[in-house]
Amino acid sequence: MSAKTKIVVLHRKELIYTVLFAALAILILISMVILFMPDAKTTDAPTDTTAPATERPATESERSTVQVNAAVGTYIPGIYTTELVLNGQTVDVEVIVSQESISSIRLTNANEAVTTMYPLLEPTLDAISDQIYETQSLSNITYSADSKYTSLILLEAIRNSLAKASS
Repeated sequence: MSAKTKIVVLHRKELIYTVLFAALAILILISMVILFMPDAKTTDAPTDTTAPATERPATESERSTVQVNAAVGTYIPGIYTTELVLNGQTVDVEVIVSQESISSIRLTNANEAVTTMYPLLEPTLDAISDQIYETQSLSNITYSADSKYTSLILLEAIRNSLAKASS
């Protein structure tokens, strides 16, 4: 019987290092999976009950109702807001109306990040507001080609606020 016995020598230090590196590799792998998986919580849906202007465009009947009410000048006096969600940040478009006219249109809750990321937001709102104050209507609003999409989003938010004021 010639049994050749082999002796394996494991150093405790090397064994501990191997276990630690394996655990670290598993932890990094789990972190990467969590990091790159889409999160169910992050959606573009608003957290508030008010509908943002980007959620859906106004129907033709809503548009004509707002235009008819603007021409007649019958609003429920008050302050009406519509929430805009811009890249995860929220901005409120506030419209103040009296019974006969639109008194004020302004942005509220606009933080520094929003004004930095969207520099055309405030000047475009000012230009649109001046036209609305003059005509007291949302029809025939002109805007520059540079701020087309910003203008459309703001007009939709103003239209939604006026729809609330006319109900």
